[in-house]
Amino acid sequence: MSQIGFIGAGRMASAMVEGILRDQVFQANEVACTCGDDPTGPDLAARTGISYQADLNALVTESDVIVLACKPQQFAGLDESLNAAAEGKLVISILAGTTLERLNKKFPLARNIVRSMPNTPGQIGAGITGFASFSELSAQDGSTVTKILESLGTVVSLEEKQLDAVTAVSGSGPAYIFEFTAGLREAAEKSGLDSVTADALARETLIGAALLMQQSKIDPVELRKMVTSPGGTTQAALESFEEDGLRNIISRAVEAACKRSVELAKA
Repeated sequence: MSQIGFIGAGRMASAMVEGILRDQVFQANEVACTCGDDPTGPDLAARTGISYQADLNALVTESDVIVLACKPQQFAGLDESLNAAAEGKLVISILAGTTLERLNKKFPLARNIVRSMPNTPGQIGAGITGFASFSELSAQDGSTVTKILESLGTVVSLEEKQLDAVTAVSGSGPAYIFEFTAGLREAAEKSGLDSVTADALARETLIGAALLMQQSKIDPVELRKMVTSPGGTTQAALESFEEDGLRNIISRAVEAACKRSVELAKA
């Protein structure tokens, strides 16, 4: 019997499996996965030493913790027979836009259900995940959930109503950073740098600034001030940002993402 079974074996599931094995939350012989009509499950099993279970019902029956890491349309198509198989099990979902209410309708006999929102940097263990539970987690289940989600990086416990904001800020946030990096690269090229140099400068500047924020723990505004000399080049750029309403642009973008998250949850 597996301690934890993954329904889905894509990138995020793979990151979680690799993380929990690396952190020794579970041993390989305690982990199993299944997948749809693709080779991701067998590939993950071969790469990590965990078990591959082609029979979804058997996977759920044989596992104490179930991680939903499939595609939303695959979740919608899960057979009702899984209700009985999941009785008394802890279900953890990483499906975007899938509410606790919808999860509970699919697994009404589970001992508890957790909805989480990880982000793509979790693929390298550098993510942040917000989560909420259907009912209060026991001390043991709370510890289990935290350890599993920490395989992707930092973990934050929240109320479910806050997860739409989490989706808009950290779930979608990496895309904002990638877009800013692409914009900085494009601006570098327009300023006369060749494409290779422009790409290196843009990437490494973002990476270095992020690492500095992480290691210094100084407020981002204070870090910005440390780079900005009165009347200097940075101040000229920041004044341009202010004139164009950069913070308002960011605020509107997050608001739009949050609104869409709410809409998808109701779909």
